[in-house]
Amino acid sequence: MNRVPADAENAHSSSMESCPSLRDVHSINPTQLMARIESYEGREKKGISDVRRTFCLFVTFDLLFITLLWIIELNVKGGIETTLEKEVLHYDYSSSYFDIFLLAVFRFKVLILAYAMCRLRHWWAIAFTTAVTSAFLLAKVIISQLFSQGAFGYVLPIISFILAWIETWFLDFKVLPQEAEEENRFLIAQDASERAALLHPGVLSDGQFYSPPESVAGN
Repeated sequence: MNRVPADAENAHSSSMESCPSLRDVHSINPTQLMARIESYEGREKKGISDVRRTFCLFVTFDLLFITLLWIIELNVKGGIETTLEKEVLHYDYSSSYFDIFLLAVFRFKVLILAYAMCRLRHWWAIAFTTAVTSAFLLAKVIISQLFSQGAFGYVLPIISFILAWIETWFLDFKVLPQEAEEENRFLIAQDASERAALLHPGVLSDGQFYSPPESVAGN
């Protein structure tokens, strides 16, 4: 005799166990979701993320720092005008540092164009600049006579090599993963907002509630 109520109770309990996902969706606060979505949209309107801006600043620092070291090297060798004419107008691969400065300019132009202006989300541009920098510096250190010219024969190639690889590490392990994670969060929040809009269509206004007119007594 108690079999039917027991089956009904088991069915009711199983249906209750199958509904936690619905309760979780109902517990979503649409206001918080919309605020989060608006914050992500505001970041997109800025055109460039904070971590990408930091990367671009570091690329600019790379160019300025190499330029500063090259100017110091020009002064150490006996005056900017004389040494500049010797290294630029009478360029010699085995003794000039002008090509290392041009290498920094090359990195700056390619990386700013790719990751600031075109907003590229791939590593091929930084891989290209780092490969060119590494190959050129290794060839210059092996073939040229920089080590016989004092401390700058060591400093400029090593600093240029290190900065190029720091840029590669920063883009590959910080910029691209963080931007991909923020984009995934935005898509999840947008999807949850759409679900919440379907489950919570809105508060009914007072005009939607009405009472039937009172019936005449005796009818």
